[in-house]
Amino acid sequence: MSLAGLFLVVFLLVHLSINLLILKDDGGKSFIAASEFMSSNPLIKIMEIVLFGCLFIHMIYGVILTIKNWMSRPVKYSVVNKTDTSFFSRYMIYTGGIIFIFLAIHFMNFYFVKLGLVDIPEGAGNRHDFYNMVINLFSIPSYSVIYIILMLLLGLHLNHAFQAAFQTLGINHNKYTPAIKVLATIYSIIVSVGFSIIPLYFLLKY
Repeated sequence: MSLAGLFLVVFLLVHLSINLLILKDDGGKSFIAASEFMSSNPLIKIMEIVLFGCLFIHMIYGVILTIKNWMSRPVKYSVVNKTDTSFFSRYMIYTGGIIFIFLAIHFMNFYFVKLGLVDIPEGAGNRHDFYNMVINLFSIPSYSVIYIILMLLLGLHLNHAFQAAFQTLGINHNKYTPAIKVLATIYSIIVSVGFSIIPLYFLLKY
């Protein structure tokens, strides 16, 4: 679960860097070129399979581990002791579930359109016209606001997940853990704010 999660951590940075190209004032040329490369490169297609495999493994193991934890303590303690565990670390399964719902919608709006499983949305020239698909969706205020809220939840999920992944892999030491926590906070802020800037840009523009 940790290894799959760390792969997803790297993927998110790649995905963000490509998405931010849409903000470049060139009529979408840079974003379209990057999207076409990601859609046609054979190596990327292989990595796409790896990505979905890691996503599936991460979710399945997350559910299994949560159920095991619940079953190991079927009756709650009558007195709840204080704990250093953060709020979001205790509710990772719920933030993960919300993110899964977002991913399902995200796939419907983009990936499934590319595969031909969903009709081409109005305003898009073809199944690979992600530039106009993005503009159409982020021009809807309600969609953009929900997207930003979900990105903030993603950031909170990532902040704990990043730290937990290294701890699971045995990298848990007084010397390294503080640095990992700082790195996790910086990473989660970059990802959540970076993705949120895009809908904000289109909300202000349109």
